Amino acid sequence: MASTVTYGQLLRTPGAWTFLLPGFAARQPFAMLTISIVLLVQHTSGSYGTAGAVAAVTGVSMALCAPYGGRLADRHGQRAVLVPGVVLHALSGLTLTALALTGAPLWTLFVAAVLTGASTPQVGPMVRARWAAKLQDSPLTPTAAAFESVTDELTFVFGPLLATALCTAVDPAAGLVTEAALTLIGGLLFAAQKSTQPRALTDSPLGGPHARVERVSALGVPGVRVLIVAFLGIGAVFGGMQVSLAAFSESIGNPGLNGVLYGVFAAGNMLSGLVCGAVAWRMAPRRRLLAGYAALAVTASGLWAAESVLTLAGLGLLVGMCIAPALITGYTLVDGLVPAGARTEAFTWLSGAVALGQAAAVTVAGQLEDRLWDGAGFLVPLGGTLLALVTLVTLRSRLAPEAKIHPAGRTLARGVGHRVPVTVD
Repeated sequence: MASTVTYGQLLRTPGAWTFLLPGFAARQPFAMLTISIVLLVQHTSGSYGTAGAVAAVTGVSMALCAPYGGRLADRHGQRAVLVPGVVLHALSGLTLTALALTGAPLWTLFVAAVLTGASTPQVGPMVRARWAAKLQDSPLTPTAAAFESVTDELTFVFGPLLATALCTAVDPAAGLVTEAALTLIGGLLFAAQKSTQPRALTDSPLGGPHARVERVSALGVPGVRVLIVAFLGIGAVFGGMQVSLAAFSESIGNPGLNGVLYGVFAAGNMLSGLVCGAVAWRMAPRRRLLAGYAALAVTASGLWAAESVLTLAGLGLLVGMCIAPALITGYTLVDGLVPAGARTEAFTWLSGAVALGQAAAVTVAGQLEDRLWDGAGFLVPLGGTLLALVTLVTLRSRLAPEAKIHPAGRTLARGVGHRVPVTVD
């Protein structure tokens, strides 16, 4: 560590507050979606396996469709993608709710889940893209990545608490209905902030037919593909914890405790993110990423054996504290690996990977909880992080900025150079 940087410096960036506040409001429902689906469908079907399957379909649809939404946002502007997206998402979520409450066939829930996931607004990646456009080559870029990680975790502290309280104290459908309403309102408010959105390629002087270098897909960057696999492991932690904590709380006769336990887990992530972002690190990002995943695998290894609330809360706190450094470093690496014209797409690939890992974990953890012993679902976070760690160790050389090569073989850029100019307010 060399020195500390301050969040005050970051927040004094001109125009930052105009997208931060509506961005926070717009991403809040994202943390409510999976747990709201799990609690609603488990109530109407009586099975965590069924609930996990519907939530998994939502997550898979989100993971597959989000990068294409990010690519469209890069090319045509965030507002053009966000406005129709939030309207479709709200309608799809309400349809899913109605189908679950009326006992509709399972396949109809899957159809509604596909539409709900596909239309989930990727506000977090859009905010990160706005930071990247504002900061350019500033040393505050890692601090912005940390700030966004902390903001994400704030949503995952309050989101599950709110969704659980609504589903258990008001009505099983209240969580998903509230998620749909907040998505619509928050998304439209964020979309209204046109002055800070990155310049679309179609609006850029370099966005014409000769801008082929900047139009390359983020998926063509080798380092992005490695990070996608790594972020699947983080998704496995989120999904496995959500289902397993809900099952644990149910097994001890206190289902409302689920939101508290998940909030402790998310709080650990948030606190470590605050510390990580306030430090100017001398350790290379690749080494930090490997260290973060190794620590995550070690702390996740004890979850399945926890038998008391205090033990599980303590382990959940430690697991959460190991997630933020890995997430922050991964998002920071994207800024050096990917050209500006594909950065929103890259961020959505990573967010989509988390969603896909979460979807798979929700399904597997739900089946383990239904078929094996209480707590068997906690094996999922351990397995996911171990697989991600092995991948990172094996392919770590591809995370160097020099590896940013066009699929056809032409070097796109080194480090953070060769970016599309953007207007800074």
